[in-house]
Amino acid sequence: MEGMIAIFKHIGGVPTEIWFDNTSTIVTKIMKDGQRSITDKFLRFSNHYGFSFKFMNPESGNEKGNVENKVNYSRHNFLVPIPRFIKLADQNRQLLKEADEDFDREHYRHEGVTIRSLFEEDKKVLHPLPDTDFDYARYEVAKTDKWGRFTLEAGKHEYSVSPEHSCSSVWLKITSNEVCVMDMEHNPIVTHRRLYGDRKQSSMDWVPYLRTISRKPRSLFNSGIYDMMPASMQEYVRNCSSTDRSKILKALAEQTERTGFESAINTVEQALMYQANDPDSLQNLYRRLYSDVPLLPPLSTQESVPGIIQMPVNLSAYDMALKKGGAANG
Repeated sequence: MEGMIAIFKHIGGVPTEIWFDNTSTIVTKIMKDGQRSITDKFLRFSNHYGFSFKFMNPESGNEKGNVENKVNYSRHNFLVPIPRFIKLADQNRQLLKEADEDFDREHYRHEGVTIRSLFEEDKKVLHPLPDTDFDYARYEVAKTDKWGRFTLEAGKHEYSVSPEHSCSSVWLKITSNEVCVMDMEHNPIVTHRRLYGDRKQSSMDWVPYLRTISRKPRSLFNSGIYDMMPASMQEYVRNCSSTDRSKILKALAEQTERTGFESAINTVEQALMYQANDPDSLQNLYRRLYSDVPLLPPLSTQESVPGIIQMPVNLSAYDMALKKGGAANG
C-alpha cells in the first residue's frame, strides 16, 4: 500500500481498475469458486482511493507476461551495474527520474508513438487523488525490558525507548522505513530507522539514556546504561572525576543529539588520546572536530617584521610593594 500511494502521487491520480497477484498481504484465502477473502485493511485502502480490483489466476504466469518482461527491462536498463547508495529514498528518486526519461521511447506496439503520449491519454481517466492520505502504517503494542528496550521480528531486531519507559507498554507505528515509538496516549517518544535482515541487530537512541543518567551520575555503574556503552566511552567516564561526570554525560548527550552518537564516540576517543578528562576539554575537542571553523593560514615571515629586543627589567619596585605590611606605601 505504501508503494502504491507513492505511485499514485507520482502519476498524479488513481487508476480506475488495478490487477493484482494473489499476495498474502491482500488475499487471505482463495475459495473453490475463485472468490477471494480480502484483508480488511486492503478493502479500506481500495475504498479510500476509489479503484476496483481484479486478481490473476493462481500459478498463471502467462497472464502477466508483459509485466514480467517490464521487470527484466527495468533491471537490465536501470540496475546494471548493481547500484550502490546510502539512502534508499535517494536511489528511488534517481530511478523515477530515469523511468520518466524512458517515456520518450517509442512504444513497441505503436510505430512512431511514444510511451509518454499514450500515458497522457491514460491520465485523462484517472481518479483524482483524495484530500487526505490513507494511513498504511501497522500499529502494535510492545513490552519494554528493564533497560527500556523492545524487540521485533521474533527477537532479531532490538530498539531502544528510554529508561523512563522500562518495563512498560508502548505503541509502535511501523512503516517500511521507520519504527515510531509512542506512549499509550500516542505521544511520540523516539523514532528509529527500521531494521531488516535475519541477523541480530540493534538500533539505539542514546540521548534519553545519557540525559537520564547525567541527572543521577552516582548510579551510572549500577544502572545498566554503563554496560551498554562502547568500551571507549566506558573507559572515559570511569577515568573522569566524580564531580565532572554529570557535566560530561550532559555534553555527550548534546553532542549525540546534534551530530549523532558516532560523533560523541569519536570525541571521547580523541579525549582519551590527549588524556583530557574534564568537560571543557571534551567540548573543545568536539568543536574542533565538528564545527566548521576555518583554519587560518600561517603567518608569513617578512624582513619588515622587527625582531624581538629583550628590554631590561627592574623588579625591585614590585618587590618593595609586595613586602609584608606594604612597607613601600608607608
